[in-house]
Amino acid sequence: MITLLFVAAAYLLGSLSFAVIVSRAMHLPDPREYGSGNPGATNMLRSGRKTAAVLTLLGDALKGWVAVVLARALAPQFGLDDGIVLLCALAVFIGHLYPVFFGFKGGKGVATALGVLVGLNPWLGLACLLTWLLMAGVFRISSLAAVTTAVLAPVYAGLLMGWERTAIAVLVIALLLVYRHKRNLIKLVNGEEGRIGVRS
Repeated sequence: MITLLFVAAAYLLGSLSFAVIVSRAMHLPDPREYGSGNPGATNMLRSGRKTAAVLTLLGDALKGWVAVVLARALAPQFGLDDGIVLLCALAVFIGHLYPVFFGFKGGKGVATALGVLVGLNPWLGLACLLTWLLMAGVFRISSLAAVTTAVLAPVYAGLLMGWERTAIAVLVIALLLVYRHKRNLIKLVNGEEGRIGVRS
């Protein structure tokens, strides 16, 4: 029962879509109705409001980090092992992808995944962040940077933390992230994918 409560709390935290929340607070158009239609930081940047994009990025990343860190801090008090941390990591990420508060139509999970990875291991998060920044800096295509980072994330996790259940959890997150980018991958192949910072 306690495990279920932990997982449910992480999922509900993940269901807070900061792109939508920030847009409403700043009286901006709904990010699901322009650009890529994705409620995430990259699409928020297409609105021309960098502050909104930064707040979205920070909010989405922070909720992933908080879910993992809180689970790790509270687990011993309830007699739970580290497995609950991985379950909460998955739950907060899935909450972002399929938020109960927004009709189960969420973002693609890049920022939230980063927050989760930093929470699991700061070096893992740093390796993924640097990979994303390198790819984004060279190619200026957010989806390409995200998918490349997702492919490498389980490898980083295995090298840093061992090829056990943490690496498996990271692999699940990576597979979900790639799946959420399936339309972007088609556009990439067709040379139609938008570039970072280009307004819709």
